[in-house]
Amino acid sequence: MLAARRIVVKVGSSSLTTAAGGLDSDRVDALVDVLARTRAAGTEVVLVSSGAIAAGLAPLGLTERPRDLARQQAAACVGQGLLVARYTASFARHGLRVGQVLLTADDVSRRAHYRNAYRALAQVLTMGAVPVVNENDTVATAEIRFGDNDRLAALVAHLVRADLLVLLSDVDGLYDGDPRRPGSRRLSDVRGRQDLEGVEIGSAGSSGVGTGGMVTKVEAARIATDAGVPVVLTAARHAGDALAGRETGTFFHRTGQRSADHLLWLEHASSPRGALRLDAHAVAAVIRRGSALTVAGVTRVEGDFVAGDPVELLDEEGRAVARGLVGIGARELSPLRGRSTREVVHPDDLAPLTRPAAPRSTAPPPPEPAPARIRIRVRPAREYAARP
Repeated sequence: MLAARRIVVKVGSSSLTTAAGGLDSDRVDALVDVLARTRAAGTEVVLVSSGAIAAGLAPLGLTERPRDLARQQAAACVGQGLLVARYTASFARHGLRVGQVLLTADDVSRRAHYRNAYRALAQVLTMGAVPVVNENDTVATAEIRFGDNDRLAALVAHLVRADLLVLLSDVDGLYDGDPRRPGSRRLSDVRGRQDLEGVEIGSAGSSGVGTGGMVTKVEAARIATDAGVPVVLTAARHAGDALAGRETGTFFHRTGQRSADHLLWLEHASSPRGALRLDAHAVAAVIRRGSALTVAGVTRVEGDFVAGDPVELLDEEGRAVARGLVGIGARELSPLRGRSTREVVHPDDLAPLTRPAAPRSTAPPPPEPAPARIRIRVRPAREYAARP
């Protein structure tokens, strides 16, 4: 953590707002003070901040987060300006500038879009400003939403090649049960999915202004750690401890290595526009051997996708085994089934969701190698005496 040179910090709505739904200036300033100290120490910081919709509730006379998309968009439209203005004023106290970056899922699931997003964020950091990232709630529809800023933060951490992701919440870590229940224990380390067995993970909190909860934070931690980015989950009031490397919250150790950018987007951020049912030979070729998917292996086409769209790849039982970016649209692909070996999905554009078990070998196990012989020569004392 102390060696991290670039950190993504995500803060939720409940950690920034009052009970009435407006922004809490004291909470914002306290967070910015911590981030400014981190920035002054030479560490680049990307802030993923919720709170736009929550900030717009009171000015629009709303007493709770609306359920319909249109009013959510209206609240975001009003609240986003208030949120960024507050961050701008707060960071200015430390002589720091901020830059607003609004993203939709399309911005990180399509190659050209995520390259543009990376260049923009990298340039903002290079010029010494602090990027403030949020989902573009004003224009995002149900089909292109991330679902929650926790997942957005995990994807941004991969996008900007961060060394650490810090998820700030109103709870000081992951507990093995309801933290309000006596006897619940905070998990200090999570090294893999096996450490989460038997853990009760709750949904959104009681504040009513956020959309996530511990479920989305654990899922975000899985996305990030699978991509090689460790995660700290703690309460916003402990942000200073987390960024200073002091023990706090729950530390999720990385479990995988960094993958190609667009494959992570494809697996975790894309919304499939259709599906392709594959025969058993195609599943084995694509998933186990990493071969291209050709028209010959497609038995059924579902949806009205076009070339470049993400689609789900299904096995014969209808289980999703991968996602891929298709090179042929549905209307062109359907007539070709069974009559062409044309490539549908290139191996570089395929993200496996599961891997079938390797076939059991019937060959006898190879014999164990014989123990190596070690030859030792004892030199006479006179040989040593004769050495210079």
